[in-house]
Amino acid sequence: MALSIVGPGGIETISGAIKKPKKQNGHNHGNYVIMTHRTAATTNPNCQRFYVKSADAYKRSTPVTADEQAQRARFAAISRAVAARGKDMAQTAQDITAFNAQKDQPGGLQTLKAYRWNICAQEYDQNNG
Repeated sequence: MALSIVGPGGIETISGAIKKPKKQNGHNHGNYVIMTHRTAATTNPNCQRFYVKSADAYKRSTPVTADEQAQRARFAAISRAVAARGKDMAQTAQDITAFNAQKDQPGGLQTLKAYRWNICAQEYDQNNG
């Protein structure tokens, strides 16, 4: 649901889904009502946005392509490899040493998770051409 901040004058900001369609008997009733509040620094005074989308706005209109299926499979495999690598204590010690050695270099990855993703992605691409 939506996150709101209430002040002395009432609602100050709302961010998130205020209303979602209700699914009954295989079809949706109602619309999505979404508000966003930009928190990033800006000079624009308009930081609230209000959207109303139809119930099927997030329904895919085209079938999944073979390229998308391959990308999904690659992402899932790399994600599993990163999780397994994080649970292996011997590998974690090696990863931390290698991560610390590269993080201050030009183009170095700044988080251990990003480092592991990079390593596992390279291994996946090498093994699956």
